[in-house]
Amino acid sequence: MRLTTKGRYAVTAMLDLAIHSHEGPISLAGISKRQGISLSYLEQLFSKLRKQELVSSVRGPGGGYRLSREPGTIFIAEIVDAVNESIDATSCGGAGNCNHGEVCLTHHLWSQLSMQIHQFLSSISLESLLEKHQESQDQAQSEEAEDDRGDQILEMLG
Repeated sequence: MRLTTKGRYAVTAMLDLAIHSHEGPISLAGISKRQGISLSYLEQLFSKLRKQELVSSVRGPGGGYRLSREPGTIFIAEIVDAVNESIDATSCGGAGNCNHGEVCLTHHLWSQLSMQIHQFLSSISLESLLEKHQESQDQAQSEEAEDDRGDQILEMLG
């Protein structure tokens, strides 16, 4: 069981939108360039995200997309659901016909796993992903500064 490209790309694009939200409306071309997702694929995803009112579009020069709500009120499961992505660990797609038209022995296990994954993704907001992104950026900058100081010391000694 895995989340397909559609769901992963939708979450990635929404996080990119949240990261750059202070810049005003964000173009899909910008997201495409930064994230390596084709523009036509992003257009399809954002059409679905807009229909579910997770993003709004701004037309005209300088137009693009922005989040429709604050990042703390948008949850990852909503994004995945908006692009019609199902999180289903069953081999039958939840139909219950896994074993020659009957429910297989482990159907309920995989069905419950699917529900647990959805609940987990329902507990993670875009804001929490933004915070983790910022923490990793801060850590990378801190490590870079330490490397620079080490290089300076080596130059002084060398």
